Amino acid sequence: MTTRFPPPPPTPGATPLAVRLRELVAQAPDAPLASDGDTVHTRAGFDARTNQLARAFADRGVAHGDLVSIALPNTVRHLECSVAAWKLGAVPQPLSARLPAPERDAVLEIARPAIVVDTDPPDPAGYDDGPLPDVVGPSWKAPTSGGSTGRPKLIVAGQAACVEQVLARVDGLRIDRDGVLLCTAPLHHNAPYMFSLMALLQGHHVVLMQRFDAARTLSLIGEHGVTWLYVVPTMMGRMLRLPAADWASADLGSLRTVLHVGAPCPPQVKRGWLERVGPETVLEIYAGTESQAGTAIDGREWLAHPGSVGRVTRGRITVRDDDFRELPPGRTGEIWMRPDGPPTYHYLGATARQRDGWESLGDMGSFDADGYLLLADRRADMILVGGANVYPAEVEAALLAHPEVHDAVVVGLPDEDYGRIVHAVVQADPASGLADRLREHMAALLGPQKLPRSYEFVDQPLRDDAGKVRRSAFAP
Repeated sequence: MTTRFPPPPPTPGATPLAVRLRELVAQAPDAPLASDGDTVHTRAGFDARTNQLARAFADRGVAHGDLVSIALPNTVRHLECSVAAWKLGAVPQPLSARLPAPERDAVLEIARPAIVVDTDPPDPAGYDDGPLPDVVGPSWKAPTSGGSTGRPKLIVAGQAACVEQVLARVDGLRIDRDGVLLCTAPLHHNAPYMFSLMALLQGHHVVLMQRFDAARTLSLIGEHGVTWLYVVPTMMGRMLRLPAADWASADLGSLRTVLHVGAPCPPQVKRGWLERVGPETVLEIYAGTESQAGTAIDGREWLAHPGSVGRVTRGRITVRDDDFRELPPGRTGEIWMRPDGPPTYHYLGATARQRDGWESLGDMGSFDADGYLLLADRRADMILVGGANVYPAEVEAALLAHPEVHDAVVVGLPDEDYGRIVHAVVQADPASGLADRLREHMAALLGPQKLPRSYEFVDQPLRDDAGKVRRSAFAP
């Protein structure tokens, strides 16, 4: 049985997203709207093609309130499918095109979409490319969880598919009108998916990288005059390790915003970017896909509050201990959130962790005396070593401060004496003899209980292109 959401409550003055697209076409029909290195669509061409694709979807049973699962690589066709779904009042649901069959089946069992668009998408050729009746869908997106538990769930956005709700946050994200956005990460992750679609509705030329490449990212900025760059800390670190000649030849003058999100950013990586593009250009945000609340911080603030992810900019955030008592500044506890208004999402396939109207995504952190939030790690990732809490993110940041370390993932291993001990999986040259130098380096930065007792050296990437890692893959 297909999942079908009821229509949203009437919103006086709500502008359907298709109307916004037609306005962009009227303003500059031949301006580029989306490209992926192989295909370029103008505003007029994209609008016409998504009208055709929407009718092709309708012929295959897609109706208002249905989910449309999109399992495509990072191409313009991915964006087309989302907009075509909006034009029918359906809800686009991105998922990875590389999921193994059992994981994909588990997601689709929860989603129960009207259609799955994958390796054999519908051919819109021959369908009418004129406007469809204007509708407002019940939700504008329903991504899968970006968490590390491995249990699939969908996070259905609480915002209806109308301009007023989808673009309510563009000012805080600095997605202004008629810029150029470079999307470096897979669209099945919420952040690059959300930012790309918001930018498209703002008239940006959305440039999709089909696969992240550090040197190519630098060259694309100058080639397209990119004004808004999305990156995650893993990408930022890879780009900083490029030869100096690559940076010297890069034309970064068009950049107005470099936004990063998705994982804690090692301080030396952050500082490297602040030096190269200017602190006023770098913006970091912290929020879950659930979007109950969030923080933001620019580079200037970060230099005054290093390590912070910013002050609360929407919703409410509190830090609590295990007995749900609010903790004072400087004390680490679990981060709880709540929106200021109506619910910002609902789950399919999961139940929120709630207490007294607050919700937790499992992150740990603390506020400083000025109200700036600092992240520690996820509760599920915390390692209890002889009764002491060790947060992998702190250990990983120390490892990444060593110039020979490309990446690191820290997990806990069973130990008869301590209960758990810290184990580090390090991406570096396995033949470099790094172990002894790394132990000396770590001993100068961390206390004894936080030091890795064992190291494993690998030469392959530890995280995906969106900076995500599933720690369970590295621990028994």
